[in-house]
Amino acid sequence: MSDLERPAVPDAIIRSGAIAIARGLDPASLVRIGEGLAAGGVGAFEVTLNSPGAIGALRTLSARFGAGQLLIGAGTVLTIAEAEAAIDAGARFIVMPHTDPRLIEYLAERGIPAFPGAFTPTEILAAWRAGAAAVKLFPASAIGPSFVREIHGPLPDVPLVPTGGVTLETAPAFIAAGAIAVGLGSWLTGDGEPAGIAERGAALASVLRAAR
Repeated sequence: MSDLERPAVPDAIIRSGAIAIARGLDPASLVRIGEGLAAGGVGAFEVTLNSPGAIGALRTLSARFGAGQLLIGAGTVLTIAEAEAAIDAGARFIVMPHTDPRLIEYLAERGIPAFPGAFTPTEILAAWRAGAAAVKLFPASAIGPSFVREIHGPLPDVPLVPTGGVTLETAPAFIAAGAIAVGLGSWLTGDGEPAGIAERGAALASVLRAAR
């Protein structure tokens, strides 16, 4: 796939360097969580499709937040049918735990940024060649920041988003090693209280800026 056909990584993700992940949370809490994320400077919010009421939550969040406030996406997308449902509900980017070239190509053809999960150099390259906007390095806690630095030697053009076990303490090292963003879940979103989420989001944004 040529660069002209490849969807770009959304500016909201590039600017903030962080994607907040909601997995298994009460759908009624997600707007309040989104408000906290936006207030704290986190640019993107991923709702995993294996969460209760995920499609309805995507619709609600997409109606509440403009792309300039908080970019809404869907995660744990395993099939084209799931991707279609998420996009219809307003998802602006799609995240997967795996590398499925057919699904990646489907999204790229429709101009939707795809972030497929990959763990090895072979998977990373396959995801990129299929048209990924960036590759979700997953699970990042099993590899560490040094992998990001080393993989950029042979694959310097592939943007990586480490996800899975990333913390406030480890996030800056991933960014310093060359990742374009990181994905964080329960540490950032867990208690559902906007004030605390905004405080943690601001702390995260601060350390990521310093790491660049």
